[in-house]
Amino acid sequence: MSSAVLSEPYRAEFDPNGQEFSLAGVIRPRSVDEIAATVTQLKQAIDDARGILYFNVKRLAQMNNTAFHAFARAFLDACRTRSDIRFVIVTSSVVGWTERMFRHLGNIEPQITVEVYDSKFYPGQTLVEDISFIPILRTQTKMTWRHERTILPRHGMGPGIHMADICCGIGDFAVLVRKEFQPARIVALDHSKASLAYARDVATNFGITDIEYTYGDASEMLLEDNQFDLVTCRHSLQIFNQPDLLLKELYRICKPGGRVYITNEKNSHCLGEPRAQSIQWTYDEVAKLFAHFEMDVELGPKRRRYLTDAGFDDIRLETFLGTNLEGDPQDFADIITAWENVYAGEMAVKRGDPPEFIERFRQGFRDHIFSALHPKGYVGWPIWAASGRKPL
Repeated sequence: MSSAVLSEPYRAEFDPNGQEFSLAGVIRPRSVDEIAATVTQLKQAIDDARGILYFNVKRLAQMNNTAFHAFARAFLDACRTRSDIRFVIVTSSVVGWTERMFRHLGNIEPQITVEVYDSKFYPGQTLVEDISFIPILRTQTKMTWRHERTILPRHGMGPGIHMADICCGIGDFAVLVRKEFQPARIVALDHSKASLAYARDVATNFGITDIEYTYGDASEMLLEDNQFDLVTCRHSLQIFNQPDLLLKELYRICKPGGRVYITNEKNSHCLGEPRAQSIQWTYDEVAKLFAHFEMDVELGPKRRRYLTDAGFDDIRLETFLGTNLEGDPQDFADIITAWENVYAGEMAVKRGDPPEFIERFRQGFRDHIFSALHPKGYVGWPIWAASGRKPL
């Protein structure tokens, strides 16, 4: 990759192999002269490109009209002299102004198109962001927190650290951490505006005002390198279709010597007794259902490989089991009901499963609920936790 790193606060890079020109940071020149070198670099990239040139602005936090018109002119001039080239502007919904700004170019020039990156990156996201699912997420956190509050110190948690909770969801984990461990700073980032709104309410209800809730794309975060002593990402790698890309971002924002902590599931290992056979069949089918939507709820045991491949060392592994014997069994039953409603009531329908399959699918959840509430019953939800250190 050839690149030119320009004076802060922005960066420009060109990857000739992928034919991708990237901008990141803040570009607010008072005159075009201030960014002349970058415009020249872009024009040279256009001259060298064949077929499609990608213009990546996923990490462009701000840009004024002076910069926009300079870059737009380079594209429009090329379109008028070369019929053999196309431009794809790669944006993110996190920085929605880039889509609106560059969409205008696509409207006036058919050789220019705008592609919203994260709309393709999260193929199953809308299925697991239903607002009705929020209350049950709090119950799930209550169940896992009994275990995590004990194991987190072994993975880098402690007072005074700088921490990021990526894919923070409804924010309850960040609040619990803030109360229990007193980090000096917590940044909590998520791609769901509804979840973040709920998270802010949760923090307010607890009188917590110093958690920095941030809207962002976990695979292209507008966060600087090497910032955090501990980066957490719980139950989230499994709903990304490219978890390795997310781990690269977690690695990037973690300080050398800091740790990245992840939790994931192997859904087919959910267990229950009595009616074990029906329960096992349904959770095997849950794993297949998620795979259809490019999500891997079997990821838990793969954690060591993923962390190793991402460049982490000193990998620490733990497993714990949430059961109906902890607290109120009805809590576990409520979680299963929510799973049934989303998995059988929405995802299986969207996949196009026939009614007879969906009925058998639902029966396994109902049998799981029966086991959770049975006076002699036992149900379990296994969680795989792991962390890796970013080498010094």
